[in-house]
Amino acid sequence: MMPGRFFLGVGSGENLNEHILGTRWPAYQVRAEMLEEAVEVIRLLWQGGTQSHYGKHYTVENACLYTLPDELPPIMLGASGNKAAELAGRIGDGLITTSPDAEIVKIFEKGGKGKRPKYGQLTVCWAESEAKARKIAHKYWPNAALEGQLAQELPMPAHFEQAAKNVTEDAIAESITCGNNAQKHIKAIEKYIEAGCDHVYIHQVGPDQEGFFNFYQRSVLPAFLGEKVR
Repeated sequence: MMPGRFFLGVGSGENLNEHILGTRWPAYQVRAEMLEEAVEVIRLLWQGGTQSHYGKHYTVENACLYTLPDELPPIMLGASGNKAAELAGRIGDGLITTSPDAEIVKIFEKGGKGKRPKYGQLTVCWAESEAKARKIAHKYWPNAALEGQLAQELPMPAHFEQAAKNVTEDAIAESITCGNNAQKHIKAIEKYIEAGCDHVYIHQVGPDQEGFFNFYQRSVLPAFLGEKVR
């Protein structure tokens, strides 16, 4: 359906999505093992035919994908820490990260496999003024300012709501690029380029998507004409 435009992004999971299975939430090392084995199973099935797998975490017997794409999609691994970056470097076709951290990129690249794409996600909130953007970001995306492993460990939306009550607009402004100052947005993107990312995905928070696209088309993207960044 999307030839050449689709990739599969995977990561070590979040308790929010996985507690519904009714099993315990594993420690990161166990989740990393499960992720690595899952990628192995996916690639096994992508070989076509009937396949079986008997692993530490997964058992697959006589499974067959009857319809395979002409070109297999790349598997990108998300990483926000050194261990995850090392895993992504070993088994991933590319990297996804949510902070402009050069160390994460370096660890990923040490995994070898030649040149692979490195995607950085930048969260922004465009509005007609910085004050308005801060309020919008605080309303729609306060979880951006939650520190540590809370985003991975909290199991219920109600817990996120409770934690978000401690988030201030000032904290949001430190985590999300807010407002209509083009230079602030440009500098935020440049940080990802300087960290080694060759693709930058802009995540706009708030309902005015059309205003955001117009702003970026007019005032931000021209600064990167000729750059190897998308």
